[in-house]
Amino acid sequence: MSLRKLTTLLGLAVGVGALLLQFWLSMTARLALGGGVLDALLWFFTYFTILTNLMLVLVYLSALTKTGWLAWWRSPVTRAMMAAAMTLVMAFYHFVLAATWNPQGLFHVADVLLHYATPLIYLGWWLVFEPKGRLRFTSIGWMLVPPLVWLAWAMARGAVVNEYPYPVLEAHVIGYPQVLANIAGLLLVLIVLFAAAVALDRLLGRRQQAAG
Repeated sequence: MSLRKLTTLLGLAVGVGALLLQFWLSMTARLALGGGVLDALLWFFTYFTILTNLMLVLVYLSALTKTGWLAWWRSPVTRAMMAAAMTLVMAFYHFVLAATWNPQGLFHVADVLLHYATPLIYLGWWLVFEPKGRLRFTSIGWMLVPPLVWLAWAMARGAVVNEYPYPVLEAHVIGYPQVLANIAGLLLVLIVLFAAAVALDRLLGRRQQAAG
């Protein structure tokens, strides 16, 4: 078995395991509060961390199979976008969210897996095994579409139920001006990360061509 396939299987196993563990923990906790299953599912899938980790699972599956519906996850743009997105997930959790709560037991295990293990495994996978030199800086616009769709969903749901996935988006607590400033800052960081991913792709692509 090649190192690429072994690393892909490792990423898939860790990603699926982390998501299943967090799903069980979150659904159990949410349902214990008296909400319905649909409410719990919508709440669970509103978190950017959950959706990005689910995306990683699909990227790994797209690398292991030739299934047609996974074609979008084979795109160099999608895979580079996820490298930047997972860097944001890891950094945002470490520098902003980690100090706001103290998970114990299996909640701590799920936190470490979803915010540190899966991003680091994927970044290594993307850097080492993904062919480079196929991106352009114009790709950044396409990379922004999925995060903006998620943001629109999270804010729309929050406006209806007064519940947001992250404190920086809690308009009913900190007000929309502050939320808009927070969003602008996060989008700026994300654009910088997208640009860094494209620049790194182009640099490594040139080195691969020179070595070949």
